[in-house]
Amino acid sequence: MTATGHSAFRDRLFISSAPLALLLIVALCLATLTLWIPAYWPVGLLEIFVFLLAGIAIVGRRQPATGTYYPLFVLSFIVLWGCFQLTTGRTIDRFETERATLQWMTWAAVYCIGASTLKEESLAERVREVIVWFGFAVAVEAILQTYVSPGKVFGLFPTDYHDFVMGPIVYHTHFAAFIETILPFALFLTLSDVRRSYTFLGVSAVLLTAVVVSASRGGLIIALAEIVCVLVLSHLRKPAAGRKIGLLALALAGVTAVLALIVGFETVSERFSSEALTLGRLQFAISTLHMIAVHPLIGWGLGCWPAAYPAFATFDAGAIVNQAHCDWLQWTAEGGLPVGVAMLSLALWGLRPAIQSIWGIGVIAVLIHAAFDYPFSRPAVGAWPILILSMAAATQRAKRDGWLDF
Repeated sequence: MTATGHSAFRDRLFISSAPLALLLIVALCLATLTLWIPAYWPVGLLEIFVFLLAGIAIVGRRQPATGTYYPLFVLSFIVLWGCFQLTTGRTIDRFETERATLQWMTWAAVYCIGASTLKEESLAERVREVIVWFGFAVAVEAILQTYVSPGKVFGLFPTDYHDFVMGPIVYHTHFAAFIETILPFALFLTLSDVRRSYTFLGVSAVLLTAVVVSASRGGLIIALAEIVCVLVLSHLRKPAAGRKIGLLALALAGVTAVLALIVGFETVSERFSSEALTLGRLQFAISTLHMIAVHPLIGWGLGCWPAAYPAFATFDAGAIVNQAHCDWLQWTAEGGLPVGVAMLSLALWGLRPAIQSIWGIGVIAVLIHAAFDYPFSRPAVGAWPILILSMAAATQRAKRDGWLDF
């Protein structure tokens, strides 16, 4: 094929940034709405579609913004590490390592697409608003579902669970992590969109109320911390707007209190008073540390924590234990210290764009939540903070120079 032919082929595959970004959002929304399905096909469809979009972006020569490559390097390194474990036989469950490697590859592709297409603040702002309204719809449905048809997704589809099924997300902590990524968006719009400030104030209150209804204690603590961080960072950026920020904070507290009184907060209150937040988690953490000590450099194989855990269990949990309840320790046990250190470096790198954007602190929130739960165990749930990190990195880089060029 001639150079002209290659150029024509790329032109046929070329799609502008907006459609690519919106198609990615649609894919993540559909993946979120099908989280309740226990089969693998929704995950497989997400992976295929994301890989297809990433391929189109690469063929169309859409590259991440300069200075935003480091997370892509980290995620790609973990993918290659999984391939290394498979090639050398350093995994105790080859099938699970193959699936986990595909999951990390999907997140790398999500970051690549986000950093390549969301460089323009105007497009990124529209995408954030779409995500806010999607999160609002899921939150409203989840609240209604909790009281009208508990345990049934959308009031129609029964699940194996009765309590804490929040919309399409059957595990309330995953739901809380999902809201944690979106809540800073809504709060930022409340403070920055003068014309629709009270609209997004109401949306923020509903999102916070949904976390109360979910009865996720860690999620509620982190969501409240997010609100404080957004307000403080906004005040530091615009000290003259301090009075407005204070009034909106009071209004948010009042509206949320009213909504919480309407839907009830007894369940989350009982969980705070009757159950220890570290119940079982400390034992899982100790067992995982023992696992790391046995294979500190190579790990047991990506995705292999459930297979390795029984040999290190210190108590009978009375149920199948398939997660360490600490993604950080689980990443290190499965991939060894190289993977754990790589993810720590990614988190540290992401602090600057997340804080500078203000709306990107949901990335930090979910990574903190991962210290005592497992929000990254599901590809769709883990993809949201990865997307937000790419958006924050790309838009902040476009606003200023001087970042490290790697």
